[in-house]
Amino acid sequence: MNKQQLAAKIWASANQMRSKIDASEYKDYILGFIFYKFLSEKEEEFLSANNWNRADAIAYLNEDSQEVVEFVQRGIGYFIAYDNLYSAWLERGKDFDVSNVTDALSAFDRLVNPSHRHVFEKIFDTLETGLSKLGDTSGARTKAISGLLQLIKDIPMDAKQGYDVLGYIYEYLIGNFAENAGKKAGEFYTPHEVSLLISEIVAHHLENRQTIKIYDPTSGSGSLLINIGQAVSRHMGNKGNIKYYAQELKENTYNLTRMNLVMRGILPDNIVARNGDTLANDWPWFEEGKPETYRPLPVDAVVSNPPYSQHWDPPSGPDPRFDDYGVAPKSKADYAFLLHDLYHLQSDGIMCIVLPHGVLFRGGQERDIRRNLIERDNIDTIIGLPPNIFFGTGIPTIVMVLRKHRSASDVLIIDASKGFIKDGTSNKLRACDIKKIVDAYIARKNMSGFCRVVSKEEIRSNDYNLNIPRYVDSSEPTEKWDIYAIMFGGIPISEIDLLKTYWDALPGLRNQLFHSKSATTCELNCSDLNAFISSNSIVKVFFDSYRKRFKDFPAWLYEELVDECTLVNRNIEEDKIAQEVFHRLAGMPLVDPYEAYQVIDDMWETIANDLEMIQTEGFEVTRQVDPNMVTKKKGGKDVEVQDGWIGRILPFDLIQHELFKEDLSSLENMKSQLDAIDSELASLVDDMSDEDKQDIGEALNEAGDSFASGAKVKKKAKELADSPLGDTLAHASKLIGQASGLKKMEKQAVQELDDKTKKTTESLTDDVVRQLLDAKWCHPIIVNLAALPKNEINSLISKLNALAEKYTTTLSDIDTQIKESERSLCSMLGELEGNEADMAGLEKLCTLLGGGKNA
Repeated sequence: MNKQQLAAKIWASANQMRSKIDASEYKDYILGFIFYKFLSEKEEEFLSANNWNRADAIAYLNEDSQEVVEFVQRGIGYFIAYDNLYSAWLERGKDFDVSNVTDALSAFDRLVNPSHRHVFEKIFDTLETGLSKLGDTSGARTKAISGLLQLIKDIPMDAKQGYDVLGYIYEYLIGNFAENAGKKAGEFYTPHEVSLLISEIVAHHLENRQTIKIYDPTSGSGSLLINIGQAVSRHMGNKGNIKYYAQELKENTYNLTRMNLVMRGILPDNIVARNGDTLANDWPWFEEGKPETYRPLPVDAVVSNPPYSQHWDPPSGPDPRFDDYGVAPKSKADYAFLLHDLYHLQSDGIMCIVLPHGVLFRGGQERDIRRNLIERDNIDTIIGLPPNIFFGTGIPTIVMVLRKHRSASDVLIIDASKGFIKDGTSNKLRACDIKKIVDAYIARKNMSGFCRVVSKEEIRSNDYNLNIPRYVDSSEPTEKWDIYAIMFGGIPISEIDLLKTYWDALPGLRNQLFHSKSATTCELNCSDLNAFISSNSIVKVFFDSYRKRFKDFPAWLYEELVDECTLVNRNIEEDKIAQEVFHRLAGMPLVDPYEAYQVIDDMWETIANDLEMIQTEGFEVTRQVDPNMVTKKKGGKDVEVQDGWIGRILPFDLIQHELFKEDLSSLENMKSQLDAIDSELASLVDDMSDEDKQDIGEALNEAGDSFASGAKVKKKAKELADSPLGDTLAHASKLIGQASGLKKMEKQAVQELDDKTKKTTESLTDDVVRQLLDAKWCHPIIVNLAALPKNEINSLISKLNALAEKYTTTLSDIDTQIKESERSLCSMLGELEGNEADMAGLEKLCTLLGGGKNA
């Protein structure tokens, strides 16, 4: 299975196993065990590279040999005895006990290389102290831990895949635990999409640097730091030239930071992490009793997602972080964190901080700090994010980008609050939303309804209020009704004018669609807008223009992705394809290039995963077939069993669609025949009387899947051979027999096709593999890109239909309909008979309705 499937499987099992344990706590156990497995296997990898075998490890890998301990410590920074290795735990089987874990974790801390203590010291404290929550008894804890060890055993830990699979699964689990942790999620997790947005902004600023220091003073899980490092490293030759600084208040989260950084293959010398209160215990610092280790901390980038509007204790005396700007109020530490971050920037550095929207307009001390930041030109960009995008809170948030020294004095304000997709109960930035924001940040140009470069003078005139709606109006126009059109009909010209983007893109179409009704209204020249616009020559020219731009795109994409797929640079290829598409769309009206980018990104994860496997396992992996493992109930338990085969890279259904069309057509024909039989059986039941339905209808409905029901129908048909119902049942029995035969044939055909597909997959030529990769990777992109102009025309049709319907019925028409309804009602009332009081009441009602006595 691929990394997504493996991650999803582990998460589903872990979520079930945690039972009543809070998600924010259970994450520390499973993630801690994954990290221990990583360290164990890294040690085994190191020993294997130094010509150790299993027998050597069993005999000599223990604390009694100081020489061996020091040898391993020098190589990897820590030492784990053979008996304490993760693999040794698994080998114990039923003899495994929770005490094996507690002994191993205690020994680990004791046997860390002193030079690596800053990375590994007490890193398993959270796991060790929390083991008691996994069960009330030693047996229960042993069982729970054994389940966890089995659950994570398939996660690959080697560097062969650049830690990508391990990193993906770790990040996947952290994200899912955060989603289930409610308000506690904010303590350790920044949503991946926000992290990517910040990463791209920082990476753009630092892309030409040879060595980089990055710092997160509220590091949480460390994911934000890691994403920054990955984004920056795409532009660097040596990832080892990035140094990571992290500080975190909560001990369990601090441990998570260190684990996450280590497992991404980051060198221990490049990790500097601290457990402490960022605002109260700032860098620079020195080790206790060693003032010579004093180090100031100026960095190239600071990124942070601090707790929002937290109470804090301001310093009692001068503090260089705040001296030039002011001190944040006790009730809200937002600007304290911001000024802390800014203080640690190099003169040419950049920082991004996530803050609540209120920091843009709150008064008092915060207004004074905001003024000083503006006057010193520190604020570079403000990005308004969609609401409900962070786990545990729905409040509006922003990303503020600041720099220590800028030549410009303006502020770019981006309102990105409308660009998102609903994801369960939360909102989520799409890839196209992130790219649009980053492109706007880089271009620094005005875009109506999205972003604007605002001068310092304008901000001053607003008394340093930076509330986004003051500067960027992204609100949807309120719907208006034209009084004249309501009274007399027609479509208001003013509302047709609002579709100017379409009329500019399709010159002449407006005149063909409308004729004048009055000085302020028009009428449509056609009754079927869809047919008229779809067949219109102007629209066809628009489609043709788009097609010409992408005429040779399939060949370009094939050559770029498929032809030499083992050489594709996965880190930059998506951007390269996007740039090509953006170039082809330059000057093309209506089609949004960011929608085109989303088309590419929707496929990119699949493509990148396939490329990763091909490049790490070899091209031969495209012919690899794996057992298809499914979970089935056996003896009341969930058991994994094999159900056929699946292609590791090339899905069976893709191969069948491309290479075995006749076989699929034959299967589809069988399915159609079965559907027809089911339909005819249902019709026979519908035609029966209620009594017959109760007696035999249920058997008929079940007959397609049940031999017993089929036999029942056949027996009943013989009993009633001389009656009309007997003829019906005889026909039904015949149909059931046909269905049974067809199902056997279908099952056999499916099995034969799967066998044929397996054999074919394993013997595919390289050329056919490339044909299939083209169908899997490129074809969906090409088809969905081709649909974009059609989508825009459909949008125009939809808007015009809505306009036409809006003013179809005038108030005069409604008045006429009301009067006709009143007259009709009065006429019916006039036919009623009753006593004198009843008739007087009816006459009065008719008068009120306008019908009068003779209605």
